[in-house]
Amino acid sequence: MQNRNLTSRVFPRVLLLGLCFSPFVVSAKTIMIVGDSLSAGYGIQPQQGWVHLLQKRLEQQYPKQHKVVNASVSGETTSGALARLPKLLQTHRPDVVVIELGGNDGLRGQPPQMIQKNLANLIQHSQKAKAKVVIFGMKMPPNYGSAYSKAFENNYKVVSQQYKVKLLPFFMEGIAGNKQLMQKDLIHPNAKAQPILLNNAYPYIKGAL
Repeated sequence: MQNRNLTSRVFPRVLLLGLCFSPFVVSAKTIMIVGDSLSAGYGIQPQQGWVHLLQKRLEQQYPKQHKVVNASVSGETTSGALARLPKLLQTHRPDVVVIELGGNDGLRGQPPQMIQKNLANLIQHSQKAKAKVVIFGMKMPPNYGSAYSKAFENNYKVVSQQYKVKLLPFFMEGIAGNKQLMQKDLIHPNAKAQPILLNNAYPYIKGAL
């Protein structure tokens, strides 16, 4: 009888310990955003930015299952991000990499072929690190001419098809050209635009999880 009572007290504790250290416990997935000022939250408070809103939405829908790392830098180019990416991948070991880049390259008139090559390399590095990739497309203002704009926009379609990654065709959909949603420079979205950016991005990010 005494042994039976001892077993009844000890067994639940052993079972609990086994559950705590079970190899089937799921760790949080890391989503890393590699972008420019659109994701860095230029001109707005950090908590207003779409990346912060993404973390909040994920936490509400899937508590403690996701971690968002914002590796975005205002003014970033595809070349600059390519130089930073290996260290970022090593440090954060993301499950998903979101590439929101190319806009600054285009505004500086960089050759579309160079932009495409850099985007391809960013994807390749991420995939070699076992991360799923989502890429956000951008568009150029009309004054850059139709030939350059078409070549620029086509870059995103080409690399997404070549490397079989999810493509959001135009990250600024519903925002670009709307002065009420833009800052005074008419380049950067304001705080009101951030929930729209999140709604544009969320289905593609969720689909990669």
